[in-house]
Amino acid sequence: MNPIWAIFWLIIFFFISFVVAGFSAFCYVFLYVLVVCIPGLSGVTDILLQGIQFPHFCAKAMMEGKPLC
Repeated sequence: MNPIWAIFWLIIFFFISFVVAGFSAFCYVFLYVLVVCIPGLSGVTDILLQGIQFPHFCAKAMMEGKPLC
């Protein structure tokens, strides 16, 4: 585990991931209902769901000390 990458992911976790997740959740709630009428939106809602899960991804990468690439 590399502590430099852990600190990097901690910073991303606190300052970016919650903003991304909040914005994604807001959009996801409205668009997910419309997927029934417009099936083409399912790709967009899948991307928004990944945005909602971004804090989990950052926390896992931080605990593993995983590099960016």
